[in-house]
Amino acid sequence: MADHEPLYSLAADLTTGRLSRRAFIRRAAALGLSASAIGAVLAACGGATTTPTSAPVVPTATRAAAASTAPSVAPSAAPSAAASASPAASAAALATRPATAAASTAPASATAGAATGPTKRGGGGQLKLLWWQSPVVLNPHLIQGQKDTDASRPVYEPLATIGGDGKYVPILAAEIPSRENGGLSQDGKTVTWKLKSGVKWSDGTPFTAKDVAFTYQFIADPKSAATTIGSYKTIDKVEAIDDTTVKITFKAPEAAWFLPFVNQNGLILPQHIFKDGIGEPAKNFPANLKPVGTGPYKVTDFKPGDTVTYTINENYRNANGPFFDTVQVKGGGDAPSAARAVLQTGDYDYAWNLQVDAAVLTQLETGGKGIVAANNGSSTERILINFSDPNKEVDGQRSEKNTPHPFQTDKSVRNAYALACDKKSIVDTIYGKSGAIGNNVLYNPPQYNSPNTKSEYDLAKANALLDAAGWAKSGQYRAKGGVPMKITYSTTVNAVRQKTQQVVKDGLEKIGVQVELKSVDASVFFAPGSGGNVDSASLFYNDIEMYTNGNSSPDPFSYMEGLTTAQIAQKSNSWSGNNYTRWSNKEYDAVIEQLKTELDPAKRAELFIKANDIEINDFAEIPLVARKNVSGISKTLEVGQYTPWDSELWNIGNWVRK
Repeated sequence: MADHEPLYSLAADLTTGRLSRRAFIRRAAALGLSASAIGAVLAACGGATTTPTSAPVVPTATRAAAASTAPSVAPSAAPSAAASASPAASAAALATRPATAAASTAPASATAGAATGPTKRGGGGQLKLLWWQSPVVLNPHLIQGQKDTDASRPVYEPLATIGGDGKYVPILAAEIPSRENGGLSQDGKTVTWKLKSGVKWSDGTPFTAKDVAFTYQFIADPKSAATTIGSYKTIDKVEAIDDTTVKITFKAPEAAWFLPFVNQNGLILPQHIFKDGIGEPAKNFPANLKPVGTGPYKVTDFKPGDTVTYTINENYRNANGPFFDTVQVKGGGDAPSAARAVLQTGDYDYAWNLQVDAAVLTQLETGGKGIVAANNGSSTERILINFSDPNKEVDGQRSEKNTPHPFQTDKSVRNAYALACDKKSIVDTIYGKSGAIGNNVLYNPPQYNSPNTKSEYDLAKANALLDAAGWAKSGQYRAKGGVPMKITYSTTVNAVRQKTQQVVKDGLEKIGVQVELKSVDASVFFAPGSGGNVDSASLFYNDIEMYTNGNSSPDPFSYMEGLTTAQIAQKSNSWSGNNYTRWSNKEYDAVIEQLKTELDPAKRAELFIKANDIEINDFAEIPLVARKNVSGISKTLEVGQYTPWDSELWNIGNWVRK
């Protein structure tokens, strides 16, 4: 049934008048429907021709239905013979069928999931994008937040991405590796990519396989402190066989062969630009602010913490694109102002990550300038619990992994915290349609969404746990052995997050925990810990902190590996590890170790669910809201398919104005 959902959505939009007859024909054709099939649907639906002012400007089939089907996608490490008959067989089939079963062979083209696309280069004027969290660096392998990745994405590209429909989309690759074309080895230890020829960097230098091999060297050098290292740790070596052939050899048979150089963590750096910026120089290398890429746009001006301005890359390989002459990404401000600028005033074309009260979004949408697009995502707004002491300094750092927190290492305390979080109220009164109650840290793709967990709000039970653990109340608050149960709770400056903080604080104070709230500007909160910024999330110099984190790949190994002991963020690794909590669990580490070599899709799903359950049941983090990706989009703008596995700007070269 999932295969027909895009058609059903288009037909429904046509019937209700949300989609014009002309737009329906164009989008149905893009889905591959024949002329006779399109005619039959038009006849059955009455061929609606009006488009009301509230009409979505993004294809329902790609922004909504595709997003709902995408999570079932997970490419297989060892496709069956039937699957390898197509370079990009349906990843959903590969993930849910045993290796001996016949898998879907629906091909994925280079334009799969793209917008209708421009018919000539330029002429579109200015595209104005509003990111209320400001980018501070344009090196996609040194990023500290999604805003930096997004600002880098119009310039840098991966070998391929995975669309919201679950199909591979070759970008710098000429084809997707498969058994049939010799790209995937029988033993699962090597993958060979064939690259497009004639591609140039924006400065005119030819793009070759040497750039791909160099990008791996940059990431793998521990002194580079690359934040994307998780997708590359299983690699033994990357070789440029010739200018258009690159071979990746893994240390062992690799289930997630498609992670390196794919999606937003796979963006390729130019060797001729970064050859002197690898290792220790990486942190302050000039090219981090002046990127040279293969994408549709190039940066002409970058004011970190403020604005990025782009113009057309005249060396871009698609002679018919991009459409817009200039692009501006404006950073800063807040989510409600960003929503207003698109939905109500029309001053901007696109606003990202609209963490805004549901009622406010609904009201702003009546302004008539834009629509709210809420797409199924893979991110969870969660509370991270610090297992180390944020107030004790060791060797120039606080929250040192060997200094236990005075009371949060007690599981009863962490359990009490979770019981005091009124998630239903947070979702019902603050998030609305943009979120659901979060039970897991991993819920997308859905085959990895654990059915074993649940959320419980029970203040009486929480109080009983703390009483039993010896944390006695003296007045309103608790203490034990002279240690007061007092915590600092940090997050970014954002109305939704401040309201969420207040709900959580109310619950914690009712069980005797004294809570001090801290709100930090996002550009500071997500800044690298290596810069000495005491409010950096990676330093975690607070007791609990809250933000959104999520799985950015159909295979969540790298994401789940982020909470292993080896990933603890410390001074010794320049705080580049993803485990900010300093939680260490041998059982969890063992499951992740198993996942390194497990190729069977069903067994991988079992292990991912087990890892999630260990974390949730040990209360290392408390998931609050399974967030949708909410954007504001001008009614004049057509942006094509959303995918949860890449930046929202992954296909900006195909964006057009209607």
